Amino acid sequence: MYLCHRQYGRTQPGTMNELFDTLLNKLPAPLRNRYFLTAVAFIAFMVFFDRHDVLTQIRLQRTVNKLEQDKVFYQGQIEAAEQERLDMQVNKERFAREQYFMQRNNEDVFIITKEED
Repeated sequence: MYLCHRQYGRTQPGTMNELFDTLLNKLPAPLRNRYFLTAVAFIAFMVFFDRHDVLTQIRLQRTVNKLEQDKVFYQGQIEAAEQERLDMQVNKERFAREQYFMQRNNEDVFIITKEED
């Protein structure tokens, strides 16, 4: 491959260094800075290839959020069950009648349910 040098007015065979230098000079200044390139390579490695990459962190955060929602739900369920347990301890007869339809020997129990249309 021959490069034309206008300053000398003749054609010389181009070396790889000259070709590399011309391509390097066409790049913007920040892309020629080795520290910038090192920082870009490090960030790309951390974002895409590292064990704790961004996608893994997003999935883990979603899992944590779901578990926190489940925790709030189950705490509500625990409070409701605790309230029901306390209610059962205070009024055992009413609880047995309502939950298990129990009755005394000399009475009749009528169960009324709402029909859904």
